[in-house]
Amino acid sequence: MARKVVAILGTLDSKGVEFAFLKKQIEAQGAATLVIDVGVLGPPHFTPEIRAAEVAEAAGSDLATLVAERDRGRALAVMAEGAAVVAGRLHEEGRIDGIISMGGGGGTAVGTAAMRALPVGVPKLMVSTLVSGDVSAYVGVKDITMMPSIVDIAGINRLSSRILTNAAGAIVGMVSAPVPADTADRPLIAATMFGVTTPCVTRAREVLEAAGYEVLVFHATGTGGRSMEELVRGGYIAGVLDLTTTELADELVGGVLSAGPDRLEAVGEAGIPQVVSAGALDMVNFGAPEAVPEAFRDRLFYRHNPQVTLMRTTVEENAELGRIVGGKLSRAKGPTVLMIPKGGVSLIDVPGQPFHDPKADAALFDALRATLGANVEIVEMDEDINADAFAVKAAELLLARLAG
Repeated sequence: MARKVVAILGTLDSKGVEFAFLKKQIEAQGAATLVIDVGVLGPPHFTPEIRAAEVAEAAGSDLATLVAERDRGRALAVMAEGAAVVAGRLHEEGRIDGIISMGGGGGTAVGTAAMRALPVGVPKLMVSTLVSGDVSAYVGVKDITMMPSIVDIAGINRLSSRILTNAAGAIVGMVSAPVPADTADRPLIAATMFGVTTPCVTRAREVLEAAGYEVLVFHATGTGGRSMEELVRGGYIAGVLDLTTTELADELVGGVLSAGPDRLEAVGEAGIPQVVSAGALDMVNFGAPEAVPEAFRDRLFYRHNPQVTLMRTTVEENAELGRIVGGKLSRAKGPTVLMIPKGGVSLIDVPGQPFHDPKADAALFDALRATLGANVEIVEMDEDINADAFAVKAAELLLARLAG
């Protein structure tokens, strides 16, 4: 059986010693390596399989020009673009089974650009000095594993040698892991879920799976919504159960879990069936209590956990959310159903719970009714969103539209 091949991408001029050590550790643990040089400061410390000049050419530039310009920012941008092209080509040709890189700000930008060019499921490991901060721009909507380097990538010492040996073990383990049995014969359904809509989505998923579909559940935390819609645009998804549209509340009000202004548009543009609801539109997400902006200090909050603080949306915000959702769904090209759970839109928006606010919910539902176009079917139920009857109905509505 042929050994798995790990692509090692990095600047072999400035960090050649460190990459040589990483290469040695990966090979010692049973995998082969293919090294891609993206350095532009000088000659590589050792000979790679893919030279930096080839990476620059893949981006429509040439290495000599980049060196002569002495513009680090432009060089990084070019090498990131070229690295993505090269990595994608190597994977398509079946020459690599996974990829690893390491670096600081520049190295992380180039390494993760290459990783984002690879399909979900291909092992990707970035050892970075930036991991303790917000790495969403580097990860995007791909399954990139970010590993803290602890110390800078600057020499091999007693700590860095252990970290890099661990990283080698991690990527070798990833590429060596057996691939699960293929379920390609089952059409894919995408569903959105939050902790406060879990009972609904779990029950609906059971119904859909019993009908022969495979259900991918996305946590509606900004990245989740973007990842789902990326798969929709890629043509992987047959239908969508978008019951948790809470990311739109964060986008409107300024919470930390926005999926961007285009959320709830990809499915409509693709023309595939969708069943949508107002799950968790009663809340905006912030971090720990002290991270809540001063402008919101007099609002109603619920401490979900020590690191997550939820803020109740107001009547005015709910009315605007209804108009936003209604407007987006009205432009949908495919079969679209909007379900209204009149009993509450989350686990904490029901009688006796802290976010129960009939006036705010009514403003949301009224705006939806007033804004939705004739292309959208409205189904209203007296139950809250997590009621068994609501979940089963949502699944049945989607199944009916998938059947044509």
